[in-house]
Amino acid sequence: MNSLKNILPLALVVIAMAGCKVGQSYKRPEIDFPDQYYGADSLRDSLMTGKKPMASVDWKAYFKDSMLVGLIDSALSNNFDMQKMTKEIDIGYQNLQQSKANFLPSLGASPFKYNREYYSEYYNNYGSNRARRNHGDDIPTSLYTERMEYVSSLQASWEIDIWGKLRWQKEAARASFMKTQEFRKAVQTALVSEVATTYLNMLMLKSQLTVSKRNYELSKNTLRIVKLQYDAGETTSLAVQQTESQMLRAKALIPDLERDYAIQETRLNELLGRSPRELDLVHHLEDITFDSTYQTGVPLELIQNRPDIAASEYNLIISNANVGVTQAMKYPSLTISGGVGLNSYQIEHFLDPLGAGFAVLNGAIFQPIFQNRKLKTNHLIAVNKREIAQLDFKETIVGAVGEVSNALVTIEKLQEAHDIVEERLQVTNKGVKDAFLLFQSGFASYLEIINAQEDALENQMELVRLKTQLAIANIELYRSLGGGWK
Repeated sequence: MNSLKNILPLALVVIAMAGCKVGQSYKRPEIDFPDQYYGADSLRDSLMTGKKPMASVDWKAYFKDSMLVGLIDSALSNNFDMQKMTKEIDIGYQNLQQSKANFLPSLGASPFKYNREYYSEYYNNYGSNRARRNHGDDIPTSLYTERMEYVSSLQASWEIDIWGKLRWQKEAARASFMKTQEFRKAVQTALVSEVATTYLNMLMLKSQLTVSKRNYELSKNTLRIVKLQYDAGETTSLAVQQTESQMLRAKALIPDLERDYAIQETRLNELLGRSPRELDLVHHLEDITFDSTYQTGVPLELIQNRPDIAASEYNLIISNANVGVTQAMKYPSLTISGGVGLNSYQIEHFLDPLGAGFAVLNGAIFQPIFQNRKLKTNHLIAVNKREIAQLDFKETIVGAVGEVSNALVTIEKLQEAHDIVEERLQVTNKGVKDAFLLFQSGFASYLEIINAQEDALENQMELVRLKTQLAIANIELYRSLGGGWK
């Protein structure tokens, strides 16, 4: 009863101290979000007429090309970065489980061990009953007597989370685990975007190859006519040389485009997690379409949609938790430890629980006093790191809003340039036809037809390039809004 009275005040003190959690609970900092994205007013207004936010559209629904959907699906399963991120998530989960286990007592056991002990003849406990049982009645005649000690024990230790250190560590581990999941989403978003971009570049090069080969055949036909005119004495050798030079320039584009195509093909295979091999692209650049029934939404929605913003916020939560940990480290820690077991100097008495058994219960309070300023330094560093993490969080949001605005402006201006080049191409194509007819009739020189063909080729290649850039800009808008991971 007296023991209970002695323990009760200590228990009440422990319970009271357990509620003394230091540190500040996380609160998202105030962010000054703009009401809408900057630039491209006409495009943004047209997108706002849609029925659903673009970021919420599943990537399989957003991309209309069946082959591209298949390539992305394969990349998500086999890409090496995606596989590594799966392992990183598991590491984060194991760390979280470890932080939860810190609240439980630690338990250790020593099944059996023996120690060599040396006792002086003036050993002050030799007259005790236990000493006589272990050593006998004969007093040692030598200065030191060697004895064997046999021990088997079970120990337990439990740190009471008075100031919330373990709770802050658990919160940091949880935020770290959630951050790895956001990292995986970010990797998936980037992977979807890169696979689609690489695929579009391959389609662009495929179209440019078609244009170049067609222009090369046209140049060969022009050279054939010029040679016939030269044989008939109607033109000079200079005309043949210049026409042939123009044909060779058209021909030289083909290996360059084939090289670039092979490089993009290798890169796409790498994204798919496999060695280089031929990819049979059955679709054409003109077949590419995107889901147009969407809206950009408002900048505030980026916090829910963009994985990099979510990861940055979790990093801020981790920094805030570390402030709590370093602050708690400056206060006393309370550890309760205990042990039970058997201890005997004679093996025949080792299994006697009454003679060899023991039980120990200890409580220790450790108060750091002077640690060479380490505790204060660690806390101040943690506070500054939290401020840095908060600035990083705000900077990530500002950058994300800027990316969306840039994507909107890019789409708008590329569309304008595409329409101009498309109109110009109609003019140059008509010019090629007219120049060829005039050339055959003798009313135009070979220089005029060469210039017309070069102008048409340049416009055809530019139109293909702009179509590709416009498609990639749509992908970039989808990515910058936070799409591609759902």
